[in-house]
Amino acid sequence: MADRLTGGDSSLLRRINAAVTLRALRDGQSVTLTQLVGDTGLSRPTVEGVIENLVESGLVAEVEQTQDSSRQRGRPARWFRFRAEAGHTLGIEIGVHGVRVVLADLAGQLIGSHSRLVDESLDAEERVGAVRAAVAELLRKAGVSRDNLWAVGVGSPGIVDKDGAVRLGTAMPGWTGLDLGARLRRSFRCPVLIENDANLAAIAEHWQGAAVGMGDVVFVLAGLSPGAGSLINGRLHRGFGGAAGEIGALHLLGQEATPERLLSTTGQPLDPLDEAAVARVLRLAREGDQVARVAMDRFLGRLVHDVAALVVAIDPQLVVIGGGAAGLDGVLDPLREQLALYCLRAPAVTLSALGEDVVALGALRLALDQVEEQLFAVDQPTSRG
Repeated sequence: MADRLTGGDSSLLRRINAAVTLRALRDGQSVTLTQLVGDTGLSRPTVEGVIENLVESGLVAEVEQTQDSSRQRGRPARWFRFRAEAGHTLGIEIGVHGVRVVLADLAGQLIGSHSRLVDESLDAEERVGAVRAAVAELLRKAGVSRDNLWAVGVGSPGIVDKDGAVRLGTAMPGWTGLDLGARLRRSFRCPVLIENDANLAAIAEHWQGAAVGMGDVVFVLAGLSPGAGSLINGRLHRGFGGAAGEIGALHLLGQEATPERLLSTTGQPLDPLDEAAVARVLRLAREGDQVARVAMDRFLGRLVHDVAALVVAIDPQLVVIGGGAAGLDGVLDPLREQLALYCLRAPAVTLSALGEDVVALGALRLALDQVEEQLFAVDQPTSRG
C-alpha cells in the first residue's frame, strides 16, 4: 500500500480520476468512451488515459461490439466494462452446528457456496480447521485460486472486537478469548474482517433482503440465545465495545428466563439444550401438544421481552426475524401484538428474506465493502497490491 498522499503529490489527481471512472463502470454494463466522458465529467483525453491504465491493471476490459457496417459512420465507438472476474470475495459463517461459505466476484455476483456440518462439541482449533476445509473445498469446486481473493468477511456468534478477537462467546467451546482474526489471517493473503453474526445478518437484509431502502432496522437472530444487529440511518451500530444487541443476556438482570427452562416440557431444564431438542418441542407445539405449546409460548414471551427492550431504545422502522424461530408458524402476529403493547411505537415485523444464507451474505457484503475501499480509495493505487 502506498504512503498517504500529500496535496502536492501529482498522482493524487490521477487516482481521483481513476476512482471516478471505476465508479462509472461499476454496475457491470458495457459503456462507450463517450458515455464515460459524460458520466464522469472528465475530458476525453483524461478518460482515455485512465482507461488505458485500468486495462493494463486488469480491472477494465475493452469489449468488441458487433454493428451494422452499412449504418456505421466515422470512427467506431469503443466499449469498456469493469472486469468483476479480476478478483473474488468470500463470506463465511461460523456456527454452532455448521460452517457456510459463499464466493462472489468483485461485483458481488455469487459464484458458488458450500456448507459443512460440524459437531457442536468441537473445540476452537477443530472448528477453525473446519472453516479452512470448507473454504478449500469451495475454492476447489469453483476453480478459484486463494491468491485471487481480495477480501474475506467472517460472521461469528459472540462479542467481537474491531481486530477480530472474540471477547465473549459462550455458544461454542473455547470461543471466549479466541483471536479469531489472527487465526484466520494465517490462511489468506488478503484482508480478513470478523463481525458478530447478527450484525452481519442486519447488513445482509439491508443489502438485498427485507430491509432494502430502510435506514433504521433491527435484525433478531431468534435462536437459543437471541442476538440482534441494528442499523441506524443505514449504518451498523456496534456499540463502544461491540456488545450492542446482545439481548440474549437480558435474563442476567434477575430473571430466570433461560432457554433451557423456557422450553422445558418436564419441569426440569431442557437437557441437552440443542437445536434438535428445541425443534422437537416446537414441532410438538405445532401438532397440538398442550405442554409443548405452553413451553413455546414462554419462549416467545421471552423473545418479545428481549426485542421490545431494543425497539424502545432504537425505535426502528422494521424488525426482521431470522434464525431458529424463523420457521415458527404464527410467530409474527404474536410479536406484532405484544410489541404494540410494550412499545411507544410498534415497528413493522417481518421474517428474513434470506433464510439460512443471511449471515454468510452479510459477511460477503462486509468483504465487498473492503474491496470497494481498495478500488475507490485515492490514497493508494487502484490495482490490488
